[in-house]
Amino acid sequence: MATKYTVDPGAPDPSYLSFWRERHLCTLTTPRPDGTPHLVPVGVTYDPEARLARVITNRASAKVRYVRAAGDEGAAVAVCQLEGRRWATLEGRAFVHDEPDRVAEAERRYAERYGRTPSPNPARVVIEIHLTRAMGRG
Repeated sequence: MATKYTVDPGAPDPSYLSFWRERHLCTLTTPRPDGTPHLVPVGVTYDPEARLARVITNRASAKVRYVRAAGDEGAAVAVCQLEGRRWATLEGRAFVHDEPDRVAEAERRYAERYGRTPSPNPARVVIEIHLTRAMGRG
């Protein structure tokens, strides 16, 4: 019998949401222009009410270049975290934003989840992932 690991990204169960609120290092996978995956460690925040995951980063990073290279449709990406037998993946379309209010909101959420305020960075942007799929076992 197959085990069901799918989760509604807009209405996760309490254990899944709790897992995303714990302090964990995550990974972000973005597609390179040649189609191969680019996987890097990141901090991620999850906002199920808005169906968004957010990653703060520097505008000159490879991940930003790869998301922007995808064009107006956004890049198909995934973020993942794990601890022991618990794991969670969020998938969706990613877009880069540099508007101060969006970056500030991402920084606020990062500080809340990771327990530290990010250092000031005038080159900071936020990658917003509009979630289409979630899976895992929180």
